[in-house]
Amino acid sequence: MTQVTILSDNEVGGSRPKGLRAEWGFAADVGGVLFDTGQTGIAADNADKLGLGPYETLVLSHGHYDHTKGLPAFVDDAEEIYVHPDAFEPKYHGAESIGLPYTREWIESHATVNTHRDPVEITDRIYALGEIPRRYPDSSTGEIRDTDGTSRPDPVHDDQPLVVTGEGGLGLVLGCCHAGLRNTIEHAEDVFDRPVQTVLGGTHLRSPDPDELDEIVAWVAERVERIAPTHCTGHDARRKLEDAFGEDYERVGVGSTVEL
Repeated sequence: MTQVTILSDNEVGGSRPKGLRAEWGFAADVGGVLFDTGQTGIAADNADKLGLGPYETLVLSHGHYDHTKGLPAFVDDAEEIYVHPDAFEPKYHGAESIGLPYTREWIESHATVNTHRDPVEITDRIYALGEIPRRYPDSSTGEIRDTDGTSRPDPVHDDQPLVVTGEGGLGLVLGCCHAGLRNTIEHAEDVFDRPVQTVLGGTHLRSPDPDELDEIVAWVAERVERIAPTHCTGHDARRKLEDAFGEDYERVGVGSTVEL
């Protein structure tokens, strides 16, 4: 079994240990690998309170600030960082920058940066899935600003989860799932030729059309055994997922641990 502990999320999962804090962002310890870094240094403080880290290996789910801005608190211990190359693109929401706030050169001055589009093994049983084909509608966000100052929609091709493999199936740990839940689940199953059993993390089901939300929830509930949504999952989506999964819906937050 691989243990996943949430280090950064929108809410705290319990009252112990004392002093855990929440923020808008996501980070998790996945079998000793750091997946995302949250928005501030809170993830590092929480890891210390939970007795986790330091981390030699980091994986970034995509290049948005709420998953990467906490990097300085971890980077001095890091040896390798895995990330899709598009994570370094200038990302904006209108006039506001929402992208990775550090240059590749600065990160490379601390650790080896491994960019990849294909699935890559991070450690035993844990893989970064890489770029995800988009058969179903995705949850793209914001714009990319080109060198001439023009902007174009950002498909967030850099979005990727961690995949934890087991004999009976897969566990997915999601950052924001901009690629879309259905696309991400299908691609993981195609790559590893086994079913996804558990989904944990941000689903980006925030404000879709109600009918589309019902369709996505029904599809996922038919396909997946257990779900533990975090971060960018809206209240309506959480309620519908809990109704659909029943006892197999897990409420989690900072400090929560899930076995995959």
